[in-house]
Amino acid sequence: MRCCPSSVLHLLRSVRVRVCSRRGRSRLPLWIREKWAYVKLLVHSLYFNSLTDSDVVFDSVFEPVFLTVDYVTRWFGLVFVCLVVILTSSILAIAYLVLLPLVLNTYSPPWIAWHILYGHWNLVMIAFHYYKAAKTSPGSPPTEKNDRPFVSVCKKCIIPKPARTHHCGICNRCILKMDHHCPWLNNCVGHFNHRYFFSFCLFMTLGCVYCSISGRNLFLDAYRALETNYQTPAPPYTFKDRMIHKSIIYMWVLTSTVGLALGALTFWHGVLISRGETSIERHINNKEAKRIARWGKVYRNPFHFGRLNNWKIFFGVEKRSHWVTRVLLPSGHSPYGDGLTWDVFPVKKDLIPV
Repeated sequence: MRCCPSSVLHLLRSVRVRVCSRRGRSRLPLWIREKWAYVKLLVHSLYFNSLTDSDVVFDSVFEPVFLTVDYVTRWFGLVFVCLVVILTSSILAIAYLVLLPLVLNTYSPPWIAWHILYGHWNLVMIAFHYYKAAKTSPGSPPTEKNDRPFVSVCKKCIIPKPARTHHCGICNRCILKMDHHCPWLNNCVGHFNHRYFFSFCLFMTLGCVYCSISGRNLFLDAYRALETNYQTPAPPYTFKDRMIHKSIIYMWVLTSTVGLALGALTFWHGVLISRGETSIERHINNKEAKRIARWGKVYRNPFHFGRLNNWKIFFGVEKRSHWVTRVLLPSGHSPYGDGLTWDVFPVKKDLIPV
């Protein structure tokens, strides 16, 4: 190893000191460098691996919007529940105070018996299923260690997730067989209350259609009575008569609108039940079917047991009499299974011979 002259070493040291001093003077403040490093990390996280796609970028960009919606929905859930109770109670008040006296005075005894029996049966079914859907927990996976199978680990709860389980950002927990979070119930729709939710939607739709059809003639009469005609003098209606006419119009418009909207939602959920899917699984299965189709194969939903069997499992029908006692009458029986483990692959044999 050769030795360098002392003058050359002194020159190299002076140059190094000057360069370091210049670099130190050109450095930005620490907080700016930290912010800039954080921004670069965020940008890098959008394309950190080959699995990044447009969905990941969209979720990352709109994450603040999703958090805001979850926060608002969580705190306004009680408002939506109160709104359902108030609107339903207003229709009941009109039915008892306005329509029932008209029915008793104008209809024949068989029609009176029909309206009273059907109306009260429908009311009991609506109230029962709405209460059970709102108060029944949809079910969550256990937090303690167990030997049950799972398909993944929740990135937010940090617990194993069984099949068909998804995390709800509004409830801030994992839900067994999650369908969606319903703000009108202020509760998630999952394994243990899915039947109550669908039955409520079904019987509420039937009740709205019943009120809309049976009150059509009364609505037309009330509308004609309130319609202003400038060529003839207004009929001598009292304040009570005008309020009755307005209440009938209010009832018919509200029930017809809710019947159409809720009827479409109920029909869609009926289609999903026939396919053995939930609302979330519908989107997942569509993506999986497209991915499998690229390989020239056909994707098959492992939880589809046939249309009839899907409905039997959903309603908990184990014998023929259950179609009446568990479907057409209020029933608090538990759903099929525990929501943690699921039978897969379709079964050829029906649960009930038909």
